[in-house]
Amino acid sequence: MARQLDYHTIREIFARFQQAEPEPKGELEHVNVYTLVVAVALSAQSTDAGVNKATRELFQIADTPQKMLDLGVDGVIDHIKTIGLYRQKAKNVIKLSQILVDEYDGEVPNSRAALQSLPGVGRKTANVVLNMWWEQPAQAVDTHIFRVGNRTGIAPGKTVDAVERAVEDNIPADFQRHAHHWLILHGRYHCKARKPLCRTCIIRDLCQYEDKTE
Repeated sequence: MARQLDYHTIREIFARFQQAEPEPKGELEHVNVYTLVVAVALSAQSTDAGVNKATRELFQIADTPQKMLDLGVDGVIDHIKTIGLYRQKAKNVIKLSQILVDEYDGEVPNSRAALQSLPGVGRKTANVVLNMWWEQPAQAVDTHIFRVGNRTGIAPGKTVDAVERAVEDNIPADFQRHAHHWLILHGRYHCKARKPLCRTCIIRDLCQYEDKTE
């Protein structure tokens, strides 16, 4: 685990991220906040590309909780069976849709606690939805952010919760909204797990990673 970077270095890192990609976007396809919740819930232990492939047709016919309920578990399974853990995920989608219809008039709540009460929706999923849809500075720590945070020294921590707190504490407020996406995209395309592309990295000179590749 790298040592914690100082405020000015972190600020310079995110200034570079911002210059390279002023408006970073999540890669999960969705048509509204409900389909975003479903897509993020389905993405657990699956790739965004795999989820997008499975949900394009699904979201064309079921873009509200009631329409999803009308499909039923078997109908959802027919669309998402290429995704890992599809049977349990289909059950969760139907359960969370039922709760949204029964308790929230078919609307998606915008509080972390309410989102986390939905089947298949954990803190990470809730934070992604809060950040992407309601533009709240919520930080969802996935494997990419955990790796980048620790390698670089931006947000070191031994657990996901520790890294989440470090991201919230260490990254300047004016970069908080997009921090989640900048870190994910950097981890996905540059600071890769096995072969990081250090030679072409825009923050190479600021990063604390000792095993930089040439």
